[in-house]
Amino acid sequence: MDGHLLLRGARIAALLCVPLGITCAARARYPQKDATSRSWNQPVPPFRILGNLYYVGANEITSFLMVTPAGDILLDGGFVETAPQIEANIRTLGFRLAEVKILLNSHAHFDHAGGLAELKRATGAALYASAADAPMLESGDHGDFFFGDTLTFPPVKPDRLLRDGDTVRLGGMELTAHLTPGHTKGCTTWTTTLEENGARYHAVFVCSTSVVSGYRLVGNAAYPEIAEDYAHTFRTLRSLPCDLFLGSHGSFFDLTERREALAAGAKSNPFINPEQYRTFLDRSEAAFREELRRQQDLAKSGPHK
Repeated sequence: MDGHLLLRGARIAALLCVPLGITCAARARYPQKDATSRSWNQPVPPFRILGNLYYVGANEITSFLMVTPAGDILLDGGFVETAPQIEANIRTLGFRLAEVKILLNSHAHFDHAGGLAELKRATGAALYASAADAPMLESGDHGDFFFGDTLTFPPVKPDRLLRDGDTVRLGGMELTAHLTPGHTKGCTTWTTTLEENGARYHAVFVCSTSVVSGYRLVGNAAYPEIAEDYAHTFRTLRSLPCDLFLGSHGSFFDLTERREALAAGAKSNPFINPEQYRTFLDRSEAAFREELRRQQDLAKSGPHK
């Protein structure tokens, strides 16, 4: 079954390039930069997580489809190279691209926003994104505060700019945008409530809490408030009720292991694990605090000590 789905997805991805050339041209202009990026973009058979929530992303770079009677909501577009996979996965599940009415973004990095321009073109959906990350989306991440012009992607213009606490509604579904900056200036964590078998579950889609190797948390002229933003982010995330922990990277929430358990017929849904959310926050905040202390100590010691 898995092999059949992967083969079907590969065929659809290849066909996408033939009549339009748009996806192939973008892939040629914005290639994945390294083996790590390619390893994060391996195909995964799409599947239903819970209720009206489906997984349509790659093995590490995530994308989520929420299906409603009034149309569908798609969260994140992956790399440029992920867009054909996402499109194929949506079709494999029996849904139509034209049913996607809203595109959401977690943050404006090439591995989560790279496919948005193609997905916006293919679906005709409106793109909603944070006001703070909008300039990076519109420029294709040229002038990023850390990456500069090295990890760019096809520019895409949001149709609606969101601020902290704004809600997105479609077909009886409501998602709330929580600004959780640091990883990017407009990093957005999304929350919603899902229903299954009469039970309601709080879902949290974490943007990212990672401190990229090389980020300056002290004395960062390009992003002076970066450390304060990270601290704010952890306070925000700890305040959110969570039954279903998801995120922009599969490794945040053990996507592979939980997908395999679900496919094997686990008695309880393996994605419902609030304890994992708390453990993730504890570990990632400890890593941030350690790196902040290290940089603060270096700043105190001076450049010649």
